[in-house]
Amino acid sequence: MARRFSAPYQSEPVSSLATWARNLAVFSVVAVVVSILIVRFGFLEMKPALATFFGALACAGLSILVGLAAFVAIWQNGSRGMSRILLALLIDAVVLAYPAYLGLQYRKLPPIHDITTDPIDPPRFDALARLRVGDGTNTAVYAGLYSAEQQRLYYPDIETVELEVPVQRAYEVTTQLVAKRKWTVIDERAPQLPRRIGRIEAVARTPIMGFREDVSIRIMPDGEGSRVDIRSSSRYFESDLGSNAARVTKLIDDINNAVDNAKPVLKKPPTPAKVQAKTVKK
Repeated sequence: MARRFSAPYQSEPVSSLATWARNLAVFSVVAVVVSILIVRFGFLEMKPALATFFGALACAGLSILVGLAAFVAIWQNGSRGMSRILLALLIDAVVLAYPAYLGLQYRKLPPIHDITTDPIDPPRFDALARLRVGDGTNTAVYAGLYSAEQQRLYYPDIETVELEVPVQRAYEVTTQLVAKRKWTVIDERAPQLPRRIGRIEAVARTPIMGFREDVSIRIMPDGEGSRVDIRSSSRYFESDLGSNAARVTKLIDDINNAVDNAKPVLKKPPTPAKVQAKTVKK
């Protein structure tokens, strides 16, 4: 350690491999940011955007290899550059942490992308069907029996929302929650006679990359109450890594909580005060 701050050590040249490791790490960060902007704002088609993203990950991986080679070189010849290696490894860890997590999710979760509370009669994509066209997009038709079975095994709690409020109130609560999430509403139809079925079609975005995932919500009467069915489907990729199930589960919870919190609390009538009997003096 003392040699690190000695004059002879300070005169040693900086390892070129350490410099390359740092530069590759910085470039990988820039490429990741650029790929996210490309996907979010639609500057390119999905495949070129993903190619940019995976290229950034490849740069981060190459930076790690170059950094290890630089570490060996510094250990052998005593050149400088350890701080650059450590900086590069830190940047690479940040860049690769989230993709590594997604890789674990891919191995853990089923390869499905279409989640619904009603696999027998899922809410349709009508207006959204026009947006699910082009190279690599998933069809607007429901994924089918295999997807329904996998959903039942991995997400058994996703079921139709049954509410003890009129269909109009259920529709209002749902539209408020959709607006709160800032989803892009493509089509919206309030429940009307004679069928009184309400529909909402909207586009949600994943948190980081901003991938588009389509949501269709159906609100219909059920006796004096109502029922809400939700469908969330990725526009791209065969596996959604659990994002659609998480979205549907959260919306189900929020609808139930909003309806429960809005129910009037019945107050007990106040108990009448006891009137004391007057004592008659005889």
